Amino acid sequence: MSPPARSAAAIILAAGEARRFGTQKLLAPLGGRPLVQHVIDVANASPLAEVVLVVGADADVLRTRVRPGRARVVRNADYASGQASSLQAGLRAVGDVDAALVLLGDVPGVTAALLEALLAKQRETGAPAVLSRWSGQRMPPVLLHRDIWPAAIALRGDVGMREVLAGRDDLAEVEVTVALGALDDVDTRHDHERLAKGRYP
Repeated sequence: MSPPARSAAAIILAAGEARRFGTQKLLAPLGGRPLVQHVIDVANASPLAEVVLVVGADADVLRTRVRPGRARVVRNADYASGQASSLQAGLRAVGDVDAALVLLGDVPGVTAALLEALLAKQRETGAPAVLSRWSGQRMPPVLLHRDIWPAAIALRGDVGMREVLAGRDDLAEVEVTVALGALDDVDTRHDHERLAKGRYP
């Protein structure tokens, strides 16, 4: 068990090369804003103590095309090695907080209400990590208590916290209802077109 997280930061992972999409998907327009801007705006609107945006591939273009607001932009020079390095860059950049909520830049349907629910669940349960469950699957955003950060810092390559958290029985979950958002991610142009025709016309 971990102590209740009194303070938390958001870490938005936006350093990927978007090979399957063909171009930098995080800048693909969705509802009049770049895809990643939806995630930035939600994190900024949340009560979290700070927001860190981790960029890597196409970092210069991203920085000129998005409005970071209160988010601090951190460049991961080692982004090509995989997601682990971006997570670590974010964890090293945050200040003196008890937990980090890790968001993916290609999931525009996340909400501030979901981030608050993840934090509330950790405070209620003392879990070292709280995951979102959507459509029957565990997925980000995920809350990582500072107690579990050393395991994240030890990761190498194109892996995330799934490998660390697999099999643990001390985790908690938040079921993502319609009121808390939707966790569709955008990997391909087809995904983008589908979302653009649905929630983001």
